Amino acid sequence: MKYRIFFFAVLLAGLWACQPEINEFEPSKGTADFTTYVAAGNSLTAGFADGALYRSGQENGYANLLAKQLESVGRKGEFKIPYINSEDGVGTAGTMLVTKRVMGFSTDCLGNTSLAPVFANPSASQQDLAVLIGTPVSAEGPFNNLGVPGAKIGHLLAPGYGSLNPFYGRFASAPGNAIINEVAALNPSFFTLWIGNNDVLGYATSGGVGDVITPVFGNPGFGFAASLEAILATFEATATAGAIANIPDVTSVPFFTTVPYNPIVLQDQSLVDQLNAGYAQYNGAMQQFGLPYRISFALGANPMVIVDASIPVPPGYEMLKIRQITADELVLLTIPQDSIKCAYWGSQKPIPDQYILTSSEIAKIKAATDAYNYTILNAAKNHNLALVDVNRVMKQIAETGLIVDGVPFTNVFVRGNGFSTDGIHLTPQGNALVANLFIDAINATYNATIPKVNVSEYNGVLLP
Repeated sequence: MKYRIFFFAVLLAGLWACQPEINEFEPSKGTADFTTYVAAGNSLTAGFADGALYRSGQENGYANLLAKQLESVGRKGEFKIPYINSEDGVGTAGTMLVTKRVMGFSTDCLGNTSLAPVFANPSASQQDLAVLIGTPVSAEGPFNNLGVPGAKIGHLLAPGYGSLNPFYGRFASAPGNAIINEVAALNPSFFTLWIGNNDVLGYATSGGVGDVITPVFGNPGFGFAASLEAILATFEATATAGAIANIPDVTSVPFFTTVPYNPIVLQDQSLVDQLNAGYAQYNGAMQQFGLPYRISFALGANPMVIVDASIPVPPGYEMLKIRQITADELVLLTIPQDSIKCAYWGSQKPIPDQYILTSSEIAKIKAATDAYNYTILNAAKNHNLALVDVNRVMKQIAETGLIVDGVPFTNVFVRGNGFSTDGIHLTPQGNALVANLFIDAINATYNATIPKVNVSEYNGVLLP
């Protein structure tokens, strides 16, 4: 069977420019003390990008950009980062270690070559990458950047987390030391905290089948709210000011919005008829069971057939737990493109669960995100912290776009400037934007005048 599959292509586009905004004021610390700044969080704080942790990504992370701006209002000393000694970096893909992704040329199963994310060093050995991520750097600390890729909110409180996560184990000051306990070595006067994304993102990137969403309530280390309070209590033992960021809707990032729900384009009526004949028995069974699901194809673009384990078929009919995806459901960027193009995934063969977010799974993600953000809002009010509303700005980027210092931001994969080649983490331009969101919130809360980053001085995704 041959038919043409419509799939996303990475298109090259020019950037339009405007004159950047010039901030004309004298820097002032206001009521805050920025002498010693510590940043805590997950991969976003660490400077993870393009599917890996690498040197320039860490240098261009929002925490480091913010630290530079804080120098004008009293921050002292080096802002220490546990650097990975590689520009290719190290990340994970399933159980494998990989380098970062860069834009390059890739040939698909149909023989078509196009521009797409490829590994910077596809021949990097597992041994070399393991050494890179496993080499301790704790002697270079204590570190001001406590961002740990993969960390959930409870992980910041977990003794022994370094033995489970090498991104932290490599810079932990002592075996068994919890991430939050690293704070004591620096006695920060000011802190930033952006944590909680992974508490829902892990569930989302697994298609709702490989991880669980962190509950709002429960003891510290388990529940979101109690964990947040415990983390803030540690910071506030020395810090008199801080900023806390909320969580954007993770389903609005390119990882979830790039692949269309209806990529199967049929141009031959005989192929349409063959597919419909193949699903006639399925449709008859669903009618017999009194269920509303039907699978049908027509000329033009068609929704993919997916596995949906929640379909209530009678025992013995589990193979019928399939249906066509709806327009409000999402396809993950990790779906194998060649399987759709050449192995009839989505037409003859249902798409497996782990590549799809159904409407019920999306609802769970949104409910958890709303609950986390309500908790963060109350914590900011109760602790007199600057609230960084990343959620509002990322929603604007996804819905209407945003132009900052002449740089246009959208959630379009690769071309949208804000998101790196992994479709989740930020580009240097995206990090500059986030650094400015922190600065806006800090200035407003503490009557400070911290100069902002010029976003146009940083790059988006680099093309060959």
